[in-house]
Amino acid sequence: MAHDLSIAVVCSSNQNRSMEAHSFLSKKGFNVQSFGTGNQVKLPGPALDKPNIYDFGTSYDAMYRDLMQKDYELYTQNGILHMLDRNRRIKSNPERFQSSNAKFDLIITCEERVYDQVLEDFESKEQNNEQAVHIINIDIQDNHEEATIGAFMICELVTMLCVSEDLDNEVDEILQRFESKVNRPVLHTIQFY
Repeated sequence: MAHDLSIAVVCSSNQNRSMEAHSFLSKKGFNVQSFGTGNQVKLPGPALDKPNIYDFGTSYDAMYRDLMQKDYELYTQNGILHMLDRNRRIKSNPERFQSSNAKFDLIITCEERVYDQVLEDFESKEQNNEQAVHIINIDIQDNHEEATIGAFMICELVTMLCVSEDLDNEVDEILQRFESKVNRPVLHTIQFY
């Protein structure tokens, strides 16, 4: 099976959903990178109105050490330390999609707001119409269990797209099959670099 498509998985903070999919896809041999589209990286804090906020350049390791120091028990219990530990084994820090110049064949977003932010980013940049990119959204709730389920779904979709003989002509049919199988709405558009 050809895994020659370059893939980006994007969520808001490049922590949970995109990193779970990044981990899963890279273990399956896909050429994948992950990103966030938020202005800052937000992680749950001691209360809903008290999130932990970091800049995108902050390493996963620094976040891990910071939260371990703040409240080891809380962040172990809610799975945040485990998630950060996984993340730091994959790459050094969360990356912001809007700051990247990388080009992809496929961009998969994990929520509609992120999908809209990716499209806004394309509209704000000059396009040479040299390379098409398929941007696809699957809504995945931002919790550990849904991120795991989402990673399986994303991997299944990417696998279906990778085995396509003519992706540009077959993508709509593939997405319809996938959508009815997973019973979740899928958004899709094509942009150009």
